[in-house]
This record gives sequence, structure tokens and C-alpha cells, in this order.
Amino acid sequence: MEKELNLKKNIGFFVSTSLVIGTVIGSGIFMKPGIVLSSTANSTMALLAWIIGGVITLASGLTIAEVSVKIPRTGGLYAYIEEVYGEKWGFLCGWVQTLVYGPAVMGALSLYFGSLLADFFGFHGSSKVIGIITIILLGGLNILGTQLGGFIQTISTAGKLVPIILIAVFGILQGDVSVFNAESGSSTQALNMGAAVLATLWAYDGWMNVGFMAGEMKNPSKTLPRAIISGIVIVILAYLSVNIAMLHVLSASKIVELGPNAATAAASSLFGSIGGKILAIGILISIFGCLNGKILTFPRVTFAMAERNFLPGSKVLSSIHPKFNTPVGSTVFQIVLALVMMIFWNPDRLSDMAIFAVFLFYGLAFNAIFILRKKDKGGNKLYKVPLYPITPIVAILGTLYIIGSTIINAPIDALVSIGIAIVGLPVYWRLKSTIRSEDKYKAS
Repeated sequence: MEKELNLKKNIGFFVSTSLVIGTVIGSGIFMKPGIVLSSTANSTMALLAWIIGGVITLASGLTIAEVSVKIPRTGGLYAYIEEVYGEKWGFLCGWVQTLVYGPAVMGALSLYFGSLLADFFGFHGSSKVIGIITIILLGGLNILGTQLGGFIQTISTAGKLVPIILIAVFGILQGDVSVFNAESGSSTQALNMGAAVLATLWAYDGWMNVGFMAGEMKNPSKTLPRAIISGIVIVILAYLSVNIAMLHVLSASKIVELGPNAATAAASSLFGSIGGKILAIGILISIFGCLNGKILTFPRVTFAMAERNFLPGSKVLSSIHPKFNTPVGSTVFQIVLALVMMIFWNPDRLSDMAIFAVFLFYGLAFNAIFILRKKDKGGNKLYKVPLYPITPIVAILGTLYIIGSTIINAPIDALVSIGIAIVGLPVYWRLKSTIRSEDKYKAS
């Protein structure tokens, strides 16, 4: 199923930029303002956390853009790690994405969606049940056909921008609450900027996908970096605008108290009960579409590994639906893992676990640029990351900061992710041994 395609180079700057924006904006801007404020205990420091998260994201995206141009393979992060560091590290990357990152992201989004939908209809205490039903429903729809999942994605992408623009514009113009240096009323005894930045990175997550478009761009050496810079800068400005607008409408302590419902409350304050509900629907559409996109794409990593017999139960995990031609085995597996996580963890812990798990390998991908530059020896005239080596160093330092902060502030969650990665080593050696034995048997 995994074949190299002769892609038409018909994507220009504006389409590329819109794709960057569409893949990044999801649930985080609506779910995380309260967490960021709670961690910093001060509105000014909270806004600074959003800026730091944006700078790390921009440096990361620009660095990966060059890596993706130098390694024009399908598979994204998994392919980059395997190409530069070897099969074992590629396996561990795919292993962690399969067992932690993918299901944790889907589980968190489902729980966030369930919480907002339960609040919208007044179904108090039913948020987890709604989240479970939602992920099962979307999983089934994506198994029925990629086209159907793609249609849902197209509709939701348009819907997600409406509440962001309206809250940002009207909140800034009409609000009368002091924005800066407002105390959040949090019980936090000390500034926890690491936790705050980690929360913002959930909102910025998705930027890794921007490098996948290089093969379809008219002039990737120029279009890709411009699209990344423009797209991420627009997202940073949008996130800052929404946070400033919410702080201008609601007090910092109220945003912390309302948590994931703060954006809906701000919309109701600005546009009345009916207007607030309409915008709440827009927010729900945004999260619903983001979840659908993850269910559409994450199982592809599991499927790609299973096709190479690189996972236990590869035959089942690489199965394709006979009628709909979708990766049914890997999709069901990812959904089941997400459901288990939803039962035992809350969405904020799942989102932090997901970001920590994937940043373990993002750091390797950023460092890969130095290895690739040495091999290239200046012969490659394609896109090169601006301000090299400062930009990739910023990305690497940001990664180390996030990993260190998570280990200090949430050691159990960090140990779970690291433990799963370590368990992957004996699994890899066992699978390699099995593959070698089968090859010898076939040869004889």
C-alpha cells in the first residue's frame, strides 16, 4: 500500500500557508488558557508563555522544513529518524507514536469535546461517556472511507476560524478588564513556566505536518519556508489575540475557574446567550475536526510499521478493509488504546504526556540537521533553514526545556512515556530475530 507517488507540484504559497494554519489550530487555544494562567499565576507571564511556545514552534518548523527537503520520504518523523539514526531508532519513534502519542492525543481531544458538549447541553457528569461515543463514531466513519473523513475535515477547517476571529476582534474592542499583570488566583506557590509552555505546545502541535507538503509545492525551496513562517506567525498572533481578548472580557481568576469552558463564557459575555451558543458550536466543530484529522492520519504510522512486520501482531495491524480499502486493523488498535487512556487519565494529563512523548524524538529530528549538513557539504541548493545554526539550536534547547520541565513537574507521566520507549528495545530485537529466522527459512 505504501508506494511512492508522482505528485503534481500545484500547491502555491497561499494554499500552503492555509494548510499550515489548518493543521496547527485545533483544541488548544480553547482548552489551555486556564492551564497556562494557573501555572504562571499572572496574566503577563501567561502571555509570555504563549510567545515562548510560538518561538519554539517556529524554530522547530523551520528546522524540520530543511530535514524534509533533504529526506523526501513518506512517514514524517518516523522516516526522518530512521534515515539519520538507523532502523532501531526509527522503530522506537514509531513505537512511541503508536502506543503513547497517537492514542493520547486522540483521547485528550475526545475528552475535551465531551466536556464542552456536555456543558453545552447541560449533560453534567456525562462528558467522558460523550467523549467515548465520539471517538468510536469517528473511528467508524474513517474506516468506512478516507473520502468521508476528508469531507468532515474540509467542513470543520472552515468552521474553526470563525470563533477565533470573532472572540479576538470583539473581545479586544469591547472588553474592559485589565489584561496585564492580573493575578489568576491560582494556588500555585511558584512560577511554573515549564508547565505553562508545555500547555501552549499542545495548542501549537501539528506543525510537523507542514514538511509533508514539500513534494507537491511548485517551488519548495522558497514556498515552504515562507508558508511555515507566515502560517506559524499568524497562529501565534491569533493565539495571543484570543488570550488578550479573553483576559479583556473575563478576569484571569475567572478563566482559571472556568477552565475549558472559558472561551464559551467569553463568547456569551460578548454576544449574549444565543451568540455564545453559536460560537460554542464553532468551537465544538473545531475540536471535532481536529480529532477527525488525528484519527485519519495517526493509524497510518502504525500501519506503515506493521506492513514491515515491525510490530507484534503485524498481520492484524496491517489489515485493510476489503470493501473500503482503509487501514482497519491499525485504526481499531489506536482507538482501543485511546479509550483505555480516557478511562484512566484526564485530558490535560493526556495532552502533556503526548507532547512529552513526541518531543523525545523531536530533539533527535532537530539534531539531524547538523548530521545532514555534514553529509551534504554545501552541495544541496534546496531550502536551508534561516539563521543556521541558531534556529535549530533554539529548537533543541526548547526540546530540552520541555523534557526537563516535565520530568521535574510530572515525573510519573514522564516515566510512563520513557518506560514504554525502553520496552520497545527488547520488542525490536525480538522482531528482528524473528524476521531473520524467516528470511533464512525462505532462503533455504
